[in-house]
Amino acid sequence: MFVCHGNICRSPMAEFIMKSLAEKAGISDEVYIESSATSREEIGNGIYPPAERVLSAHDIPCKGHHARQFTVEDYNTFDIVVVMEEYNRRNLMRLIGCDCKGKVWKLLDFMENEPAPGLGADISDPWYHDNFDKTYNEISAGCKALMKHLGY
Repeated sequence: MFVCHGNICRSPMAEFIMKSLAEKAGISDEVYIESSATSREEIGNGIYPPAERVLSAHDIPCKGHHARQFTVEDYNTFDIVVVMEEYNRRNLMRLIGCDCKGKVWKLLDFMENEPAPGLGADISDPWYHDNFDKTYNEISAGCKALMKHLGY
C-alpha cells in the first residue's frame, strides 16, 4: 500500500509505477498494489491531471483511480505500507496508533544498501513545486529499489 496526503499525486503515481514494474517482471498475480491517503480532502477524486500526464508520457496507464483514505483494516491487510515522506508517516500514525508490526516504510528507505525504516529521504511533493518529472523520477527509483528488496 502506497500512502501520501491526498492520494491524487504521489501515492497513485507509485501505485501505477509499481504495477507496471510488477507486470514487466511477470509477477502481477503475486502482488496486490493499491494507494491511499492520510487525509479525507480528496476522497473520490481521480488522479491529478499533471500526475496522469507524466505517467502517460512513460506509457503507464492509470485509469480508474479514485482517492480513498487509509484505514486500520488496510494496516492489518497489507504486508508493507509505504509512505512518501515523514509528514505522511506522522499522519498515518494518528490513524493507526502505532506501527506495532513494523510495516511502515518511506519509499526511499529502500534506496539504502541495508534498508531500514525511516532512514530514506522524502519524495518531493509536486503539489507545491509543480515538477512532476522530478517526482516521477524519485518514485520510479524508489519502486525499482522496492522491487529489488522484494527479490525481483
